[in-house]
Parts: sequence; C-alpha cells; structure tokens
Amino acid sequence: MRSTPPSDYVGRFAPSPSGPLHFGSLIAAAASWFDARAAGGRWLLRIDDVDTPRVVPGAAEDILATLERFGFFWDAEPVWQSRRSEAYAAALERLQQDGMLFACACSRRELADSALARDGSHVYPGTCREGLPPGRTARALRIRAQGCIRFEDILQGSQREDLEKDVGDFVVRRADGIFAYQLAVVVDDAEAGVTDIVRGADLLASTSRQIYLQQQLGLPTPRYAHVPVALSPTGQKLSKQNLARAIAPLSPAATLHAALEFLGQAPPARLATASLQEIHDWGIAHWRLAAVAHTPALNTPPAFTAQ
Repeated sequence: MRSTPPSDYVGRFAPSPSGPLHFGSLIAAAASWFDARAAGGRWLLRIDDVDTPRVVPGAAEDILATLERFGFFWDAEPVWQSRRSEAYAAALERLQQDGMLFACACSRRELADSALARDGSHVYPGTCREGLPPGRTARALRIRAQGCIRFEDILQGSQREDLEKDVGDFVVRRADGIFAYQLAVVVDDAEAGVTDIVRGADLLASTSRQIYLQQQLGLPTPRYAHVPVALSPTGQKLSKQNLARAIAPLSPAATLHAALEFLGQAPPARLATASLQEIHDWGIAHWRLAAVAHTPALNTPPAFTAQ
C-alpha cells in the first residue's frame, strides 16, 4: 500500500540520448510507466543530456518516437537538461553560500591510485579540501561529503553508505564546466515534483549521493525502486556501448510482453500478439511492483541481446 494518495503520484523516465533504446532501457521505461499508471499518477519524461559530449545527434528524437510507438505517452512537455543550466547554477550558488563546495585541481590520472569506492569509482582523498595546493589551478567543484546515508529501496532493500569512506567529496561541476549528473537530476526531480523514482539497479549506487544533495538543498526525497538490469549472455549490462540491439524495429506487443515477464508480472501468452491497448490495460490492472525480482540483475531473453 502506498503512503501517497494515487493522485499525488509523479513518476518519470529519464533516458540519456547516447543511442537508441534497447531492451534494458525499455525495462526501466515500462516499470516506471506501469507503476505510475497503476497508481493513477502522472508520468513525466526528461532527456538527460547534461553530458553534452556523449549526446548522439538524433538519439533523443529516436527515443521519443520509440516511446510513442510503444504507447508510453507522457503527461507534460519533455524536459531537456541541456536547457536548464540556470537552475543548476542556482543550486550550486546555494551550496556555495552554505560553505559546502570547494575547488579541486586534481585530474583523473592523479586520482587513479586512490582507493576504490563501492561502485568502482575512486574515493577522493581530500587533496584540495582545505585549499588548492600551491601552484595549482582549480578544475572541478566538489561538495564536502560527510555522514551516513540510509534509505529503504522498495526492491533492493535497506541501503547504507558512509559518504566519506565509500564515496568521498564528489564532483558537482566538472572540469569542462558541465554540471554533474548527480546535481542535475536532483534539481530536476524536485522541480517536477517527482514522488517515485523507478529505474534500473545500475543507478542504485548513485542514490546516496543524490539523497545527500537533496538534504543539503532542502529538497524532498522521493521513494526509490531499482528494478533489475538486463544482462547480456556474457554477463554485461545491456548498453549502447556493448551494441545492445535497438528495440525500435521489434514488435511492440511481443516486446512489451517480454518486458512484463522480465518484471515478474506473469502476463498471459495471448498478450504477445494482442493490441497495445490490451497489453496496457492488462498491465495496469495487474501491476504489482512487489512482484519484480528483488535482485540487481537478470538475464535478457535471447531475442533482445546484442546481435
């Protein structure tokens, strides 16, 4: 049972336009869409293109067209992170005024020998925390990370992260001047009034940092549910980098049926050849977030793996 009345539910899907949607992307889209619709809530779309060097021309438009082809229509105009620099700058200014930020001169190469964090990244050793070393020039902006973040993920259970030990002071504005993903999504989710974030478990490691930023900026913390990521036959997460097959050419009905199966909803076989409306109606009526596997990853059906 949800603690928020259905009419107050606001969910979202926030793909990065670095390539076309693949089966793993569809899993996240379907889970967030069905969860929002089953709750009688709103579903928003955001294009997470703040990391402009990774944007593939035409990918965002392809993503929008694919979502429409699968009947996943959104309830407001899509938001584009690349157009929201002023909002991110205002959040940085607030953190700066509160004494939470410091300039950092360290390069990635210099940090390569530091200890590894829980998510495989390097823990910042605090080199510039008390001021830039003599002769060094500021590159990135980091936030002073301290304390322990605890939260309950609906699917992945109790989470705990010691920010100083497991993460270190993390970047909120990169050396190239681009606002960090962690900051951008927090600002965007709060402004959109997002109450529930249903997304892939590959982003679970980012959640503590995002909750920390929410706390420092005085923003509400949504509920989180991280669904399993889809794995290739070699055990890798399906991604554009490992040539995961684009879903655009595939049958929407059969693909949605497979997505609902992956998400533990046990759709009847007849839906694999049904109309989109029938699949949507069945999925909304029978959706149970608790039925999704409480595990970080699952194997992808062979039809949707890399070709």
